[in-house]
Amino acid sequence: MASAAASNARANAAAVDRFFELSLLGLVSSGYLAVAASGYLDTATVLFAAAGLALRGLLICGILRFEIPQRIVAGATLACMVFYLVDFAYLSQDFVAASVHLVFFLAVVKVLTARRSRDHIFVALIAFIELLAATILSTNITFFVFLIMFLFFAVATFASGEIRRSARRRGSVARGTMRRITLRLGAMAAMLSIGILTLTAGAFFLLPRTARAAFQHLVPESYRVPGFSNEMRLGDIGQLGNLNTPVLHVRMWTPNAPAGLKWRGNALSRFDGRRWYNLAEPESETKVINGLVTLAGDPQRWRNGTRISYEVRLHSIASDALFFAGTPEFIKIDVPEIVRNSHDGLRVRYGQAENIHYGVHAFLENGSAPVAAYRPELSEIAREENLLLPPLDPRIAALARRITSKATGPAEQARAIENYLRENYTYTTELPGRETRDPLADFLFRRKKGHCEYFASAMAVMLRAIGVPARVATGFQSGVYNPVSGWYVVRASDAHSWVEAWTPANGWTTYDPTPPGGAPRESLWTQAGFYIDAAETFWHEWVLNYDLDRQLTLAAWMETGSRSVSARWYEGLRARAGSLKNAAVDILERYGAGALLAAALAAALWFGAPVARRWSAARTRVRKARRGRAQPSDATLLYERMLRQLARRGYEKTAWTTPAEFSRQIPASSPESKMVREFTAAYHDLRYGGHASAAPRMVALLDELAKL
Repeated sequence: MASAAASNARANAAAVDRFFELSLLGLVSSGYLAVAASGYLDTATVLFAAAGLALRGLLICGILRFEIPQRIVAGATLACMVFYLVDFAYLSQDFVAASVHLVFFLAVVKVLTARRSRDHIFVALIAFIELLAATILSTNITFFVFLIMFLFFAVATFASGEIRRSARRRGSVARGTMRRITLRLGAMAAMLSIGILTLTAGAFFLLPRTARAAFQHLVPESYRVPGFSNEMRLGDIGQLGNLNTPVLHVRMWTPNAPAGLKWRGNALSRFDGRRWYNLAEPESETKVINGLVTLAGDPQRWRNGTRISYEVRLHSIASDALFFAGTPEFIKIDVPEIVRNSHDGLRVRYGQAENIHYGVHAFLENGSAPVAAYRPELSEIAREENLLLPPLDPRIAALARRITSKATGPAEQARAIENYLRENYTYTTELPGRETRDPLADFLFRRKKGHCEYFASAMAVMLRAIGVPARVATGFQSGVYNPVSGWYVVRASDAHSWVEAWTPANGWTTYDPTPPGGAPRESLWTQAGFYIDAAETFWHEWVLNYDLDRQLTLAAWMETGSRSVSARWYEGLRARAGSLKNAAVDILERYGAGALLAAALAAALWFGAPVARRWSAARTRVRKARRGRAQPSDATLLYERMLRQLARRGYEKTAWTTPAEFSRQIPASSPESKMVREFTAAYHDLRYGGHASAAPRMVALLDELAKL
């Protein structure tokens, strides 16, 4: 009996140990996944850490069995310290990156070799540091998912760790069974995690937060969208065609805003035959006063045209440029100042464009075509700069003159070239298969298909060849409206370039010679992507950017909603009050009998189903006991049945009497005495000795007692 109890205790302790080890591994893994999802870790570190965590899981589950000698651990740690110096000096050449490599190597080593309690505490501390790092590095909603995982594993780790510590104390006595301990611990961890999240969710929205993480500007992104600086090579934007990374989220405040808007970031004026670029030049600063910037003077404010208002949330990209549809007249933005260059591009200071959001009131000429800026005349210096050309194939200028031979004035010439390229050339996302000496001539006279920068470059060069100042603008095209969130999603694949030509009547005017591409197909995955993007939008707007303004907005929504619900409820109740009595009488006349019968059946099921379920479960356990398949806990069920039979014969057992004492209290002359003694002995064998063979004897004795 004692050996069986000891065996059960060892099995229970092993189950708790395994649950603790797996919970601790899950804690570290959730912290690791939170950091990995931020995109900051390099591929080698991601694979190395994942392999170490997977190996630890195999060791805990018993699939692999080995121990790493301490000599190897010490040698590997020493080698890693040497590699850290080499990494910092020659490989990554970055203190943060080299330190991350070192920390993750030490974390994997400690996870694989943790045996003592202090090792487990160190591993839990590593997991917490990983999650803390993820709060700085990550701005995605995936962080919230891994935070929930971390919370669940943290509760499971600390609960199982306390049970494990208490069970190892000398003289500790278990007061209950540990049957299915792992399932019960997992359910408890899940319920506690849900409770913690529920209680803290309300507190979070009552406490204003800063818009961005405190140290986010100190951490570089490992993955950014290229192509929006002061340089653009032919083919750069074409390489972004398959990248679905969101770069802008736009919410339109103006109803029925024009479609096909272009989100302009900058313009490039110099061309060397292969790339467009700008020279370094002085920039002008505009102070932001009370969060507002006014860019439109009196002549600009009274221009005829369409005006739109919208809000932009800018993701992390390789540029500090701000993107606008139309000519911005007023900007609401939370930065000290904005900077304007001579090409009418607006930007913020370096490091301030990380997940920034701003509101804009802008002007659209002719209802849809955005312009760079309204200026009454073009200076001679700007005219000369936007007419410069490198040595070109003479066929390009000849083609420009032929296309514009019937046009009168710069505006008609620009429109003629725009229409010619749209009608005679094909849009494609395929890049040229080979590099040529003159990519522009190859596009115009041989390939006759290409991406947007080839069309924009061809038109700008042809306009300059006939004396019309022109430049190439870069930014994004349109985007896709998300009906779930109400925001437009502009992705890296929407990167676009077009032409701005100077016309005397309108100044810098937009022309887009690129023919439209095929419309994307709406698929089930696209619809799912809308919901994922809506969740990301909610995360950025109401978590990362949650501040006092958002708090007041939420309070106003709740107040308005409660008033609306109260008003609708009162009006509805008042409208139905007159007919409520007649409706009740009609229902009773039609469905009274059926309703009473249904209520009776529901009451019977409500009160009878638990009783029936317990009765059925008890019968099932008795049948298993009769066949010798009983569990130690079934001994209590059979003993209670015996007590009920004896109670009908006048033998009552008190709560403080043990089964052995009760068996001796029954008179020896009674026919029940011998049966009760034999039943008590079988009860002890099954309950404390774990001998299932005693169960059939107990059931047989119950049958004999019932026949007396």
